[in-house]
This record gives sequence, C-alpha cells and structure tokens, in this order.
Amino acid sequence: MPEKRTLERARKDAREGKAPTTQAGEFVREEMEHIREGKHGARSTKQAIAIGLSKARRAGVNLPPPPEGQVSEKTRRSAERAYEAGQSGRRRKPSARRARAVHKAMMREGQSEASPQALAKQARTAARRRGPESIRAAARKSAATKGPRERKAAARKAAKSRAA
Repeated sequence: MPEKRTLERARKDAREGKAPTTQAGEFVREEMEHIREGKHGARSTKQAIAIGLSKARRAGVNLPPPPEGQVSEKTRRSAERAYEAGQSGRRRKPSARRARAVHKAMMREGQSEASPQALAKQARTAARRRGPESIRAAARKSAATKGPRERKAAARKAAKSRAA
C-alpha cells in the first residue's frame, strides 16, 4: 500500500496536468526510499522501478501496460493486471500469507540497488537505448512545461555545464 504522502504527490501531479509517467515517478521514489531505509531489498534497480510502476498502476495512475514485443509476455500480463486493478476501483483485501511471503523474499535481496550510483547507471543504460530524436523531443517538452523561473534556472545550468 503506497503512503498517503506519495498518493497526494501523484494526485497533485495529475491536477497539474503532468504525464502519467511523472505521476508514477512518485511511487518509484517511494520504493527507492523503502529500499534505502531497509524495509526490503531488490534484486536489481530495474526490479525496484518495476515495483514502483506496479504500485502506481494499482493506485489508479493512467499508465497503460507496455505494448507487445517491448517486454516479456509475463511482465506485460502482470502490468495489465495491475492496470486493470487500478482502473476498476474495486479494492480487495490483500492475502496476508502472500504479502508475508513476498516481504520475506524481498528481505533476502540487497539494498545497494537503490544507491545513487546504481540509479545513475540504470538511467544511463536506459538513455542509451533511446534515439537522439526521442531525447530532443523530451527536451522540447521539458522547456514547454516549465515556468519562467524554472526556464531561467535551466538555462543557467546549461550555460554552466557548457562552460565546464
């Protein structure tokens, strides 16, 4: 169950008209915090992100499952179930036995997968898979959704990194 604070942040993002992936990012952040706090671990950074996305779908974030061929069939079906659970609005009490088993399994996993280094490595490999056009489109979208203050700060940061 996501924390109240996370749900509020995600709802705020939705009200501001931000993309579903941005809303889901709140759940991923929460998952990383949990791993760092030692509430549980994760086998990989990718798994930690997947858990966060699943929580987001179950919480009702309009994040459809990935299309066929992009991920394994098992992953896609899991995402589909989570998405349908979140969209239906029907809440069922989770199985305590299953939850305990999942938690015990997660406790056996490591904590280093949520480290800043691991996240940076994951971000780099994910970015490498994207084409230059996709990156340009993201930059254009980012500029369009920023206010004047954020735009100025981003320009200053860009100028500084060009100078370095």
